[in-house]
Amino acid sequence: MSAFLHQRPLHTPSSYLDDLSPRSRQNYQKPTSSLLSRSPAVLVLLLLSLLIVAGVLFPYIQSPGSLLSLSSRSSDSKWRGYTLPDAAAYVARNNTLIVCAVSEAYLPFLNNWLISISRQKQQEKVLVIAEDYATLYKVNERWPGHAVLVPPALEAAAAHKFGSQGFFNFTARRPRHLLQILELGYNVMYNDVDMVWLSDPFPYLKGEHDVYFMDDMAFVKPLDHSHELPPPGKKGRTYICSCFIYLRPTSGAKLLMKKWIEELQDQPWSRAKKANDQPGFNWALNKTAGQVDVYLLPQKAFPTGGLYFKNKTWVQETKGMHVVIHNNYIIGFEKKTKRFKDYGLWLADDYASESPLGRL
Repeated sequence: MSAFLHQRPLHTPSSYLDDLSPRSRQNYQKPTSSLLSRSPAVLVLLLLSLLIVAGVLFPYIQSPGSLLSLSSRSSDSKWRGYTLPDAAAYVARNNTLIVCAVSEAYLPFLNNWLISISRQKQQEKVLVIAEDYATLYKVNERWPGHAVLVPPALEAAAAHKFGSQGFFNFTARRPRHLLQILELGYNVMYNDVDMVWLSDPFPYLKGEHDVYFMDDMAFVKPLDHSHELPPPGKKGRTYICSCFIYLRPTSGAKLLMKKWIEELQDQPWSRAKKANDQPGFNWALNKTAGQVDVYLLPQKAFPTGGLYFKNKTWVQETKGMHVVIHNNYIIGFEKKTKRFKDYGLWLADDYASESPLGRL
């Protein structure tokens, strides 16, 4: 190697390479001497640095796509500071929200419900109250801003087991969420996600009442039945479903939510009495009767599952009148899915492209 090359700097400047002709670039060779060969201490430091870097990255490179999960964690973390007031302000349309509360196990039902709402052009009003961080991140990854978690997060595995303490804890948070939304000044419609919209329910919210709801009794009512609160049943209370509720931000609606919260505190879950939120809702309705302006939605449009799925004669007589179908009077994730499929109401497999979340 020429004496000229030995006098060059250790790292050849780019300007020097630019000055070389194509032929001289081909013939050019980097010097064989280097800082590493001259200084073993530098080599040791470099190896230590690589070990440190490997130690930091190792948890994220054990499986394909794990480096992507590292970057996604930083994007997910921003949703932890996303509050219910933030979310309500972002999602509300015409001062109205459609709200559901969901744990990770029920994401397929959320998607099924969303498809039916999208067909009625009402999906932009939907706010998903995530009860665990997996749901919060999944929904906001696909549909940014449409999910919020109100701390503390619940244990996802227990929240979907009917009759469990986890299920009670999951449903007992509902009136607090709704009261907070009312205090913010919004109209709010609450739905369980094991429901399907066949038509738009908003035209059925007639008048300016405080609260609208559907009966959970399976016996057939006259088509022109009263819209007043039904009389109490054998247990001394009504049997209104807490699955579908529409509330205006009135003093009466807020009073009802506060009373519902009190009833749930007075009747907590126990192994002997595996409660859920619905009896408390009915006691609250009964104890605030006369103070809250209520409206019972028509059974022909809002039938309970005990009627729609079990009385074929009634379904045929009221054909074309159904608006929202609730898949209740049956317990179990798999059983609910199968029944929806049997009745042509499971949309999540064949029509996932119609959901704001896509295919989950």
